[in-house]
Amino acid sequence: MSAVPPDHQPDRDTGPKPDQDTGRRLDRDSGRGLAHELVERLKARILAGEIQPGQKLPTESSLIQEFGVSRTVVREAVSRLQAAGLVETFQGRGSFVLALPASTAFSVEASGIRTHRDVLDMIDFRIGVESEAAGLAAERRTDLQLKAIERALIDLGRTGEQPGNAVEADYAFHLKIALASGNRFYSDLLASLGPMMIMLPRTRLPHVYTVSDATHFTRVTLEHENIYRAVADRDAAAARAAMRLHLSNSRARLQAP
Repeated sequence: MSAVPPDHQPDRDTGPKPDQDTGRRLDRDSGRGLAHELVERLKARILAGEIQPGQKLPTESSLIQEFGVSRTVVREAVSRLQAAGLVETFQGRGSFVLALPASTAFSVEASGIRTHRDVLDMIDFRIGVESEAAGLAAERRTDLQLKAIERALIDLGRTGEQPGNAVEADYAFHLKIALASGNRFYSDLLASLGPMMIMLPRTRLPHVYTVSDATHFTRVTLEHENIYRAVADRDAAAARAAMRLHLSNSRARLQAP
């Protein structure tokens, strides 16, 4: 599969042109970003059969004209469709819709994580999965994906003042790393696990390891920063090591007396 090259031009919204159908405009106030909104529009067409398997997606130029967005937004949306396994891009030919895969959803019910041993086993599982996802993210991430990871890191840092948001912020960071891996199975897996993969271990931590403890919060934030820096530097080995260290430390904290 050919990678979609990142566009280094600033992501400027050119605004609607007078001769365009403004009914097709993307929602700029959703808070989810234009690339996300464009992905949802194109995904809906694919799932509805408006664009059949084997058919070519509209060209970059036509999508820019139809939705009034920049080339950066279009390329990011196509990249996300690739990661979701909905399209495949061929250099010089364009992007083509793939046959929809059969549902093979993986899920772990929170009710199935009953014991301390279960929680430790889940951390072991995450070490194997997320360490490799971080390495791939360092190799494959786009500039926009890196910005998304950075925003998640900033949100996590702010939870020192709002501990109630810590679980969601922590989970969002790990999910953004998985999305940046460019492999939909990593992001699908973490999406199926949901925030409970963060929440359940925390319910079993001593008070000294909660986000309300300043020393612990600083240590955990630094672990996440190390992961981000390795991904930003495109250092796959360092990203794998940083993620493994973070999750291994989480496991060690769960075994603390």
